[in-house]
Amino acid sequence: MSKTKSSGDAAGSTAALVDAGVVAPAVSPGSDLSGRGGLRRVVITGAGTINALGHDVASTMEAFREGRCGITQLDFRDVERLSIQIGAQVHDWTPETYFNRQQILLYDKFTQFTLLAAKQAVAGSGLHFEGALGLRAGVILGTAGGGLNTWDENYRAVYEEGKNRVHPFVVPKLMNNAAASHVSMEFGLRGPAFTVATACASSNHAMGLAFQMVRAGAADVMLSGGSEAMLCFGGVKAWEGLRVMSKDACRPFSANRNGMVQGEGAGVFVFEEYEHAKARGAEILAEVVGFAMSSDAQDIVMPSAQGAERAITGAIRDAGLNLDEIGYINAHGTGTAANDKTECAAVAHAFGHHADNLMMSSTKSMHGHLIGGTGAVELLACIMALRDGVIAPTIGYQEPDPECGLDVVPNEAREVKVDAVLSNAFAFGGLNAVIALRRV
Repeated sequence: MSKTKSSGDAAGSTAALVDAGVVAPAVSPGSDLSGRGGLRRVVITGAGTINALGHDVASTMEAFREGRCGITQLDFRDVERLSIQIGAQVHDWTPETYFNRQQILLYDKFTQFTLLAAKQAVAGSGLHFEGALGLRAGVILGTAGGGLNTWDENYRAVYEEGKNRVHPFVVPKLMNNAAASHVSMEFGLRGPAFTVATACASSNHAMGLAFQMVRAGAADVMLSGGSEAMLCFGGVKAWEGLRVMSKDACRPFSANRNGMVQGEGAGVFVFEEYEHAKARGAEILAEVVGFAMSSDAQDIVMPSAQGAERAITGAIRDAGLNLDEIGYINAHGTGTAANDKTECAAVAHAFGHHADNLMMSSTKSMHGHLIGGTGAVELLACIMALRDGVIAPTIGYQEPDPECGLDVVPNEAREVKVDAVLSNAFAFGGLNAVIALRRV
């Protein structure tokens, strides 16, 4: 017959686990966790990226300021067989500069991008994860395609070239959680670690969940963001079938837009509990203050203004902000008629009269649509707006659309001080995720 532990025994066991750093200390009811409603404050203390505009944060933000376009002719095997031959491709990418031969055999391109961005973010944060902090730190990343380059290469080898064997690392290389797993191993992150796949909202969902974990006390530090590397023959060919791709340019919110343009790359951020960051004198890039998700529950490809609006208003409510405190929105803004008109309607309805005072731009016009990684690169434009007072423009804008009457910051960056911003992400499948940030 088994014995039941006394409350004293249980308390002693729990205390030992807390001392060892295995579990978090309990929070008593009513404890002040230095945040709204008893929740902890969460700040961003590190950022990293690689995308078509630059191989780091500084060069990417410089491109935002200049309104530079990263969309070029695609350059990869069999591109001449594609109808769509433009994209925001990462050029001058030499993985040998960053990884050894064994690592390259194990890392798909999307993992390579992620690790580079993560290393930049951690270096910028000044954090080290030895000891107890590693047990209170984790990683949540977003991707839609995962190891698509690996799929493409090996399908070609088996079906086109007739090979009967593939490399033993194909499965661990292509799985969607590969990047998250390798980031956790790289830095010794022993807390929550997983991947979110919600198409174009993957990064925002991942970052929102990371925010919630730190805010609730499930972790003290989370690395989060997303990555994508779909620019290969199979990846672009699949998207061609949807007939939503432009052959010449990405022109969000412009009346003569004709579709989206794919991009590739990664963005990774360090989400850290405010008091922890403050105690070590960390540079704070922005505070994450709200997050909301919604589902249209309506159509697999056609967006719903009502679903998008619920996510927008939910994020503002979660942040405890007033409508007139939001100065800028980084739009989902894909450059397709259905998305642009739906998003404009959702924003206009959510903000009412204040919509006339809002600035909203789509940086996809510069770095392309990174699908599952897009929200992570776009968060850089939000940080730039808060930290530097520079609003990234919507480039390629040529003709006003009467159904998109908002201030979309056409073609040129704008210097304006803003205190709070939103980042919108609305995905195929009707999955919406909006993040709210404010200046610290």
